[in-house]
Amino acid sequence: MLAVATRPPNSVAARQKRRRMWNEAFVGWGFISVPMALFLVLSVGIFFYAIYISTYKWGMLGPRGFVGLKNYKQAFHDPIFLKSIRNSVLYAVLVVPLQTALGLLLALLVNSKIKGAKFFRAAFYFPSIASSAAITTLFIFLLAPAGLFNQVLSFFGVNVPNLFNQGAWLSDSRTALLSIVGLNMWTTSGTMMLFYLANLQSIDGSLMEAGVMDGATRRQVFWYITMPLLKPAHFFVVTSGMIGALQLYDQAILAGGADGSPDYSLMTMVLYIYNACFRQFEFGLASAIGIILFVIIFSLTLLQRFAFGSSAWRGE
Repeated sequence: MLAVATRPPNSVAARQKRRRMWNEAFVGWGFISVPMALFLVLSVGIFFYAIYISTYKWGMLGPRGFVGLKNYKQAFHDPIFLKSIRNSVLYAVLVVPLQTALGLLLALLVNSKIKGAKFFRAAFYFPSIASSAAITTLFIFLLAPAGLFNQVLSFFGVNVPNLFNQGAWLSDSRTALLSIVGLNMWTTSGTMMLFYLANLQSIDGSLMEAGVMDGATRRQVFWYITMPLLKPAHFFVVTSGMIGALQLYDQAILAGGADGSPDYSLMTMVLYIYNACFRQFEFGLASAIGIILFVIIFSLTLLQRFAFGSSAWRGE
């Protein structure tokens, strides 16, 4: 008998399946190629280009000579820049715990079975989607010496004229930054509430029911069951809040102007970059400060990653 070579019956179907898979893969890569290219150019590429610019004396007409690390030395020898670092870090240290705690409190409130929970959820989140410039402008009027806030204090017997600088909260270096902390604690707590609410609704309710059946109080259930299960949300909220806080700009320039008045109390690192770039036209110095800000944010993010542990950022 002659041996006849035969193909496996599924070989043609297998090749067609592989061809379809490759075609789908090419189509998928084709769709993401443009966004990925833009990301690589506008994010990664710009970062390395900023490092390159930071080593030059770079003005309106381009580079005027290689200076190495001189821009970095100039920044750290400027007392205003050092104060901007202090203001940015102090602001972040104050506002992040406050907005985190308030966001968690609001999430627990709207997650409970109360009447009108959907209305309160929308009401608490509304400041986060409103215009930052509009809210800050309104806030400036409220904290004016004759504004509503001081009138309320006077109603309760507080002698406003004897307060700091006649009660001008945003015109006194001792209270200007604290006032912005209070403003952003309120405006950002709605966003933090949504992050916590999403995590709360993913928790298996049987775990808390088991704790109650074992005799645990509501406080014990919250501290020993709910809070540990919210660890991924804690990590995300604190990390994103810290990154956003260190990039404070709009409220600072609206409340204190480009000079960060009064007495540079509202001068932040991003506002300093704005001045160096668009008022002094020192693009090399501005790029150097941008790199310094990146190093600070990246370092603090790594510290938070190790503080919360690997299970938090993996979502476990």
